[in-house]
Amino acid sequence: MPSETQAAPKEWRGRFYEDFAVGDVYRSRFGRTVTRTDNIWFTCLTMNTNPMHFDERYAAGTRFEQPLVNSAFTLAVVTGLTVPDTSENAAANLEWTDIKLPKPVFEGDTLHAESEILAVRESASNPSVGIVSMRCRGVNQRGEVVIEFRRTFMAYRRGAPEVADRFPHTDAEWTV
Repeated sequence: MPSETQAAPKEWRGRFYEDFAVGDVYRSRFGRTVTRTDNIWFTCLTMNTNPMHFDERYAAGTRFEQPLVNSAFTLAVVTGLTVPDTSENAAANLEWTDIKLPKPVFEGDTLHAESEILAVRESASNPSVGIVSMRCRGVNQRGEVVIEFRRTFMAYRRGAPEVADRFPHTDAEWTV
């Protein structure tokens, strides 16, 4: 049986507009465990005063019986988990739509992300980018889908000046 495994590239610069095709599916390489500190800090930073996220005694009296992770944090983490595979070379996000939260996220849950490319098109106004639309979902360690959404972003083309290799040139010889 032929192997689906390919050698890692010598240089990884992320995907560019030309690398996307409708139907491509990407799964995050890493998971991210949500901590109590993550939840409380994010909730405080965003000035969310719902005690469901930071008051254990209050949360214990709800149907969840424990603090819920701030859903905006869940969206941010799952989006971040998709970046190495999809938007490392994005010029800008254009929209998030159809955000659904079918299951709660709790402190201690580990999230993974899965993305599917839904559409790619040329930019009508900027020759350096193309438009990529995808759907994403976050899946916890129990295999439960905890968030689903659509996201559209502008992806740079491979030859765009904004993504030129910026590694500093040196003439110094190696010393080790």
